[in-house]
Amino acid sequence: MRCWILCLSIACLLSPADPSQLAAEGLLQDDTIANMLKEVHEPVATEALHVKFNTKFTPDFEEQGCYLSVGQDKCLEDCHFNISAKTFFVIHGWTMSGSFERWLESLVLALRERELESNVVVVDWLPLAHQLYPDAVNNTKAVGEDIARLLNWLSEKWNFPLHKLHLIGYSLGAHVAGFAGSFVNGTIGRITGLDPAGPMFEGAEPDQRLSPDDADFVDVLHTYTRGALGVSIGIQMPIGHMDVYPNGGDIQPGCGFGDVLGALAYGNIGEALKCEHERAVHLFVDSLVNQDKESLAFRCTDSTRFKKGICLSCRKNRCSNIGYNLKNTRSKRSSKMYLKTRADMPFKAYHYQMKMHIFNYNTLEEDEPSFTVELYGTDNDTLPLALEIPDQIGFNFTNTFLVHTEDDVGDLLKIKLSWQGTSKTWTSWWKGLKSYYWAPGDAKKEELHIRRIRVKSGETQKKFTFCAEDPLLVNNKITPGGELWFVKCRDGWEVTRGKRFHLNSDHGLH
Repeated sequence: MRCWILCLSIACLLSPADPSQLAAEGLLQDDTIANMLKEVHEPVATEALHVKFNTKFTPDFEEQGCYLSVGQDKCLEDCHFNISAKTFFVIHGWTMSGSFERWLESLVLALRERELESNVVVVDWLPLAHQLYPDAVNNTKAVGEDIARLLNWLSEKWNFPLHKLHLIGYSLGAHVAGFAGSFVNGTIGRITGLDPAGPMFEGAEPDQRLSPDDADFVDVLHTYTRGALGVSIGIQMPIGHMDVYPNGGDIQPGCGFGDVLGALAYGNIGEALKCEHERAVHLFVDSLVNQDKESLAFRCTDSTRFKKGICLSCRKNRCSNIGYNLKNTRSKRSSKMYLKTRADMPFKAYHYQMKMHIFNYNTLEEDEPSFTVELYGTDNDTLPLALEIPDQIGFNFTNTFLVHTEDDVGDLLKIKLSWQGTSKTWTSWWKGLKSYYWAPGDAKKEELHIRRIRVKSGETQKKFTFCAEDPLLVNNKITPGGELWFVKCRDGWEVTRGKRFHLNSDHGLH
């Protein structure tokens, strides 16, 4: 059911036309990406482009803006364009409505407030973006050429410093920015892609999409990378020097499946899907306006390793603030960064790595325990937080978990670990039933033993060890429905060398 709805949703986003039109365009085929990776049509004639460069953007169409135009020297003075200042070009994406979306005003205002002396230019290509999706895609290259033409005029006649230029493109606009960077005479300082569009760009060659070659520094925020029918709304592959995947780049908090169902019921599926696609914009705006609560991302090879809590390191530039405040750390290979966020602005969340050696002396067979933790700190306490288990818990083995909180708990003082129960498979349930009826005396009681929890804060990089609060509790045993309390017993993770205690089969010390 969910897959069907996602497929339908993507079809709705890709074209305002009817299904027959979609089929004609090839959008409903499983091999969509392969079929649609084709050469761009012949460039649109310059006089037909209708691309405007508005330095006084307002969402109110009745208010007159101020526009830059190649060869029109007076417009620089009329628009109070400061040639030597930092400059932003904001580029919108494909549009179904033919009008500007609300996020554009938020981003422009945030840029103006953060960089008071800067130029903020909105690239208005609405007539070319308000087309069937494949036609809008085929217009991106021509729009990029028009941007480059303006930049070349500013640079060559007025010594405009391209290294102070920052192009910010959303969805299709991200690839427009890439084309502009590839056509300009010189090197643009920075391009930020906000969830660059996926259809017709996934798997494309670097010169047919946004790529690291298009600017001195290219960074990308990926927020909607789930695919259906061979299509992902946002591009999945890393295409910048640094590619950031908030919440794994797919399911964003506050953009749940229930929102999609509700939108379907009211015939407004586009709004529900925009939540995740547009989240990249709001994360960038958040980085501009909430400087005291900057979200931190961590370099990791993939989402699965990050979910295990393995990647919370800041050594050798392995972590960075996201959005506008991202560190410019170029490398030969693209760096993939991951983080957790809240559902609303400010989006900053707090990351903790937890290491627990879980002893199992009575085999749980196929059962999978589920745990929650509650954190108690100097500033805040948390509600129960589920320990996410990407694979499965390893018994008699050190397990690593990622825990994140929406509020800063301050200095962590105490941890409550609760065993919620066990996820039963049919096989394990049947075995347990047989043991109960045929050999009740031999039935093994489910229990685990956890001696300590080692914690590392991603935000502060501090490490602590938490030991059982009750030292008289035999072997730190926990059973389904039970709980264990741990208190901070030392800074760092150093384990004292010395005599080791071993547990025999009846759990006594010897």
